[in-house]
Amino acid sequence: MVDIIVNVLVESWHVLVEAAPYVLFGFFVAGLLKGFVPDSFMARHLGGKSLSAVLKAAVIGVPLPLCSCGVLPAALGLRRQGASKGATTAFMISTPETGVDSMAVTYALIDPIMTVIRPVAASITAVFAGVLINAFPDDKAEPLPMAGLSQSSAGCTGCGCGGSCAAPPPPTFKGRFGAGMRYAFGEMIEDIGRWLLVGVLIAGIISAAIPADALDRWVGTGLFSYVAMLVVALPLYVCATASTPIAASLLLKGLSPGAALVFLLAGPATNGATITVMLKTLGKRAAGLYVASIMVCSLALAWATDHLYSALGLDVRATISDVGELLPHWVGVAAAVLTLILVAKSFLGGFFSGESHSHSHGG
Repeated sequence: MVDIIVNVLVESWHVLVEAAPYVLFGFFVAGLLKGFVPDSFMARHLGGKSLSAVLKAAVIGVPLPLCSCGVLPAALGLRRQGASKGATTAFMISTPETGVDSMAVTYALIDPIMTVIRPVAASITAVFAGVLINAFPDDKAEPLPMAGLSQSSAGCTGCGCGGSCAAPPPPTFKGRFGAGMRYAFGEMIEDIGRWLLVGVLIAGIISAAIPADALDRWVGTGLFSYVAMLVVALPLYVCATASTPIAASLLLKGLSPGAALVFLLAGPATNGATITVMLKTLGKRAAGLYVASIMVCSLALAWATDHLYSALGLDVRATISDVGELLPHWVGVAAAVLTLILVAKSFLGGFFSGESHSHSHGG
């Protein structure tokens, strides 16, 4: 038993060392986006039911590093400010399915091809869903955006995102940069850092416990493997960054790139909280089309991805095996240690603030 635990921890550490430099870089870029791209910019471009509004929402959502719960306050804010149902839905799909942080980790743990496929697939899914929802509106009058739903209550506890909304950053370059970095290495780390480590631990368990090529025997390839990943991913609370090491470990055990893409697309974009809020804010038809679009696009894009890898003659497992050579080992170790320190700091900070909050309520 001790040997198994040690093996899992060693494998998890290897995954963290490979991913950590890119995680930190992704957080840094996320901080720049937060500090220098105002929220009002997005709201201005997403009104109306035009295709361009849906396209803009999908493209704007791609680099933003929010998971499926963290995106809810932002999406509801856009809806209140006049964004169409289609544009809001496109934003709610493309944002959690990918982001600068998860793209960096995808490059580190999988390969450059998947790093490109992932945001492209997220954009296609988002546009498909947004156009469908605008094309088939509810017969009854559209429900108003939830005026009573505060920014904080829009979040959920399922994936660790509080959905908090920071004050606008100061107008100076230094002020904006500082505000962005505080958001990235404070609030964002607190939101997804622990879940990233959970994903790394699950990847370690998969690496240590599942025999090589096991998924080739158990799941196989083709449609069955896509559907199996869809069934696993749909109910999961997993952010885009945390899903990446899990997908990389599954690829090493024989999962096809297409089936891994299903997990990477469906896992971050769907969970109970997202669907519940969609039902309340956008209506039953929009919520149904949202889930159906993710399922259909995930399966179709999985098929296309496997054919692309086959046509290019690429073996994704060989690429993943060589991924550790991208950076010097000491850089990965230093970044892994720094990531653990930041997550521990956010965890302890959140714990003590929660304690003080409960005491103040109790008093």
